[in-house]
Amino acid sequence: MKTKNTLSIQFSPFAKTRFFLFGLSVFCLLSSSLISCTKTSTAEQDKKDDDAITSYLSQHSIDATKTSSGLYYSIEDPGTGMQVSANNTVYMKYKAYLMNDTIFDQNKIGTNITLPNTIKGWQEGIPKFKVGGKGKLFIPSKLGYGAEATGKIPANSVLIFEVEVIEIK
Repeated sequence: MKTKNTLSIQFSPFAKTRFFLFGLSVFCLLSSSLISCTKTSTAEQDKKDDDAITSYLSQHSIDATKTSSGLYYSIEDPGTGMQVSANNTVYMKYKAYLMNDTIFDQNKIGTNITLPNTIKGWQEGIPKFKVGGKGKLFIPSKLGYGAEATGKIPANSVLIFEVEVIEIK
């Protein structure tokens, strides 16, 4: 008859608590390391986006203004109507493309856009125009879709929008 050698360890409640606290400490340490790495990579992505935008502007001889958030905008025609606000629904035409000039969306006849329901780059950029205004928005990834790929848009993409504000609804 063969016998099995088994090892059975009994932990006291104090030892279980110490083991739990040790595990929790390791988890917290690793979590804070990951968070600090994310902050660094976010700063790196911001720099990468800014470099790409300034290079694109230079190559295409576009004069644009940079906001504190990193959005660049170029106003071709400021418009003469009412100023758009971030809470408006606007009727507008647009063409959306990536830095390699690949178009991923456009509306040539006009559509209603409710700004509070859009990406941050539009919430900040469209209010730079009045009704009748035209121009371009150069949106860094953090104000667009960020690290998430969306449809035809790869993760961490700078977005370019040619916009024309037709009416405030």
